[in-house]
Amino acid sequence: MTAQTGTPGTVTTVYKVSGMSCGHCEGSVSAEISEIPGVSSVKAVASTGEVTVVSEAPLEDEAVRAAVDEAGFELVGRA
Repeated sequence: MTAQTGTPGTVTTVYKVSGMSCGHCEGSVSAEISEIPGVSSVKAVASTGEVTVVSEAPLEDEAVRAAVDEAGFELVGRA
């Protein structure tokens, strides 16, 4: 799901990530995705497997997949 937020020039996208089970997992995924250029915030929730990303423009799925892989988890797709 990609949606424009109330702030002009931002895009919010929710991704599904498998394998997160704790706060440390959430932090690892958030830290890696935060390094993608244009990302302004990341919120990962282990209990739902959802990662909400706010960025200046839509992100390339492969960039997000690479960041999630680097954190040691698997990007399932968009929620």
